[in-house]
Amino acid sequence: MAMSVLAAFWAVSLLFVITPGADWAYAISAGMRGRWVMPAVAGMLSGHFLVTLVVAAGVGSLIAGHPLALTLLTLAGCVYLLWLGGNLLLRPAVPEAGEGGVTDSGSRWAFKGFCVSGLNPKVFLLFLALLPQFTDPQASWPVWLQILLLGLVHLASSLVVYLMVGYGAKAVLRTRPAAAQVVGRVSGMVMIVIALGLIAGQVR
Repeated sequence: MAMSVLAAFWAVSLLFVITPGADWAYAISAGMRGRWVMPAVAGMLSGHFLVTLVVAAGVGSLIAGHPLALTLLTLAGCVYLLWLGGNLLLRPAVPEAGEGGVTDSGSRWAFKGFCVSGLNPKVFLLFLALLPQFTDPQASWPVWLQILLLGLVHLASSLVVYLMVGYGAKAVLRTRPAAAQVVGRVSGMVMIVIALGLIAGQVR
């Protein structure tokens, strides 16, 4: 695969990653909880990697070709985003109180992060539409391997940006409980708006 193709994909991927959305909102909420940024980001990247594997294996095209399966995937992702966003909206994180939460654990934050990205139909549809466009069937590498490489490039960009967002929120809001609550509620609203927008798209 030519370096120019990888560079072009990286530029497009980076534009997607730096656009605030559900992933950003979740990274911010993890940052405000203190020490859970890395598990949360690892969970989100695991979800993105799963979607990459699905597309590389050709399963993505099969799902996209069955409207009912795609609708069920969309609704599952929307329900989860509504639940997560509602919790953030009603119970926004407060940095000082959140760090010692007895119910928190790295695995719990990682699992929720996996669901945020892995059940996000926008991620699935974007990967399905985007990744194959940067492959070359005539190249010496098989298409599935090219898709896997592109997915890893995307994961690298996501790792850097989401860690910056999470740790940035931690550094800026750690000593500002009132501001942290506002940002937490805004993050919850972002997740809810994204979910409602996806549901509206299904209705149309």
